[in-house]
Amino acid sequence: MKWICLFLCCLSTVLIGQEVKLTVCPEHTADIVLFSTSDNEKIAQCLEKIGVQFEQWEANQPLNKDPTHDEILNAYQGDIERIKDEGGFAYVDVVSIRPDNPKKEVIRQKFLQEHLHTEDEVRFFVEGFGIFYIHTDKMVFRVRCEKGDLISIPANYTHWFDMTDDPYFTAIRFFTDEEGWVAHFTDDDIADKFISIGGQ
Repeated sequence: MKWICLFLCCLSTVLIGQEVKLTVCPEHTADIVLFSTSDNEKIAQCLEKIGVQFEQWEANQPLNKDPTHDEILNAYQGDIERIKDEGGFAYVDVVSIRPDNPKKEVIRQKFLQEHLHTEDEVRFFVEGFGIFYIHTDKMVFRVRCEKGDLISIPANYTHWFDMTDDPYFTAIRFFTDEEGWVAHFTDDDIADKFISIGGQ
């Protein structure tokens, strides 16, 4: 079976006390973990097998504690231009969410429903973290994206995103259409089975 090959390729030991960044479960339950790892190289290898891009970036210049959006874009300009060229993206922006945002729960619920996009969903995390759940090949891939991580989920892949109930992240987003984030919801309740393992 395909997932067995994936398991053998990606299996690694998670160090005690280290946050698990990738967890894979069968689509019918979150109670069975097929494998997990926190090794970025192994995460990239595993996700590549399902067509998802995962890589790390470093800023080309130091950023202040509260950088402006322009300072952030300038600090990662080289990688941003590469991704724009590779994916045909025309628009890039920066989004920030903090725990004191009065609309944080409304925003969180919007992304928690399984959906897809007609263009690739590409996010780079400048700081903080967020959790993507990718539903494909009869499995659910939980990917905790942290500072320095880029993830690119192909168009038409069903997924959802959890910024948790105490959100803190700044991310660069890429779009081909100036309309920005447009989701097509599946109306499937699968996310309800897995959100409990989102945690922190």
